[in-house]
Amino acid sequence: MKSRHPLHDRAGKLRNNLTDAERCLWQHLRNSQIEGVKFRRQQPIEMYIVDFVSFDKRIVIELDEGQHAEAERRDQQRDACLAMNGFSVLRFWNNEVFENLTGVLEIIRQRCL
Repeated sequence: MKSRHPLHDRAGKLRNNLTDAERCLWQHLRNSQIEGVKFRRQQPIEMYIVDFVSFDKRIVIELDEGQHAEAERRDQQRDACLAMNGFSVLRFWNNEVFENLTGVLEIIRQRCL
């Protein structure tokens, strides 16, 4: 039997408490709506929980509210860890999801091709 990831329970709680931006984007990612690519939300990878991931395409999508220098350093470490595991990271600001959802979805679609 496969053992559960140590962040499994935390990821489950995050899935039940999506931010408004995550909820908005999830409505377009769920059920393989973009180029037939399956995305999962709030999934543990290594020591991180990513907002959205396609394991088939090795794409991680992260949404950010606002940042200061410390958060930017953490994001760089996180992105480096994910890259070492074969994932490319698409990072969007929450306001991009609300103000330019079509553009965000097109960038994701292009990466899925």
